[in-house]
Amino acid sequence: MKFIVNSTALLKELQKLNGVISSNNTLPILDNFLFEISSNKMKIIASDLETTIMSSINIKSDTDGKITIPARILIDTLKTFSNQPLTFIVNPTTFGIEMSSELGNYKLAGQNSDEFPKMPTLQAASSTTIKGDILSNAINKTLFASGNDELRPVMSGVFCELSNEQTTFVATDAHKLVRHRRTDVKSSKIASFILPKKPLTILKNNIHDDADIILEYNETNALFLFGNMTIICRLIDGKYPNYEAVIPKENPNKLTIETSELLSSIKRVSIYANKTTHQIRFKVAGSELQITSEDLDFANKAEERLSCQYEGEDMEIGFNSKFVIDMLNNIGSEQISIEMSAPNRAGIILPLDGQEEGENTLMLVMPVMLNS
Repeated sequence: MKFIVNSTALLKELQKLNGVISSNNTLPILDNFLFEISSNKMKIIASDLETTIMSSINIKSDTDGKITIPARILIDTLKTFSNQPLTFIVNPTTFGIEMSSELGNYKLAGQNSDEFPKMPTLQAASSTTIKGDILSNAINKTLFASGNDELRPVMSGVFCELSNEQTTFVATDAHKLVRHRRTDVKSSKIASFILPKKPLTILKNNIHDDADIILEYNETNALFLFGNMTIICRLIDGKYPNYEAVIPKENPNKLTIETSELLSSIKRVSIYANKTTHQIRFKVAGSELQITSEDLDFANKAEERLSCQYEGEDMEIGFNSKFVIDMLNNIGSEQISIEMSAPNRAGIILPLDGQEEGENTLMLVMPVMLNS
């Protein structure tokens, strides 16, 4: 089997797929890309068993066939080439591969393509279409808030709820929570499922704002189809926590402030906070917000005062600075409102601008107990 492909075009496709290949695969075959050639078109597939990605590229070929090629050595080689045609000659019995460029020849060992896992197919799937910019925005706003606890796998992904009125994306790690709603994305069928982190990260890095993304899903898998790429992932199994129950409904104390001003202040003050708790203290009185932190072990202390708009009773509340910084970095709004009810109840951060029509984002951060 012989085929000719452009080095730059091939590298571009492989880099899109490379994110799915794990560094510690249980099956050695998963360290390879699967190349499937059929009438001058080549499908490239990468998988880690949970997530499978496929893209396609035009090539010149005299025969159809399949081969797996080691991912790392192929990508490392392609990165060094300038834009030029490469010729691959594959021995179908030994799976040996010879690659020729304008400068020389390179030999590498492939594996039997029959050992590569089959691409999953979705039986009895439902389908909906989402615009690229809407999906990308939803992933950016939620993914950072998902957890990493292996004992609670349901919290390690993003929960999607589809209905004929709206689509909701939720992520939480029990300390922070983001609920991102779109009333302009509707589905004819009511459904909910938990998407894992890895395929969402790959999606975020590869979708274009103006692309129409077809999302197909059933009980066990979800499929994203856009451009020349297909991503299929196994859904996280389990029941998602009742996130609405943790969002406090009555929050009489409302603070309005510039996002960038608050973010800069927290970043500075948090340098002086305890390195284990990252605790900062908000003290609001009148139109002034005082942010303080202290690390008693090293006698470090910082305090800043910011002017803000505030309605409600004077109050003090403690937060983990890392969580608040994460939220302010991802909220995408120049001004925010922080709504609070009591020092032991969650604080809610809402964007006051920068939202598109039909978009509604709510971020929630749990307080930390203040040392009196």
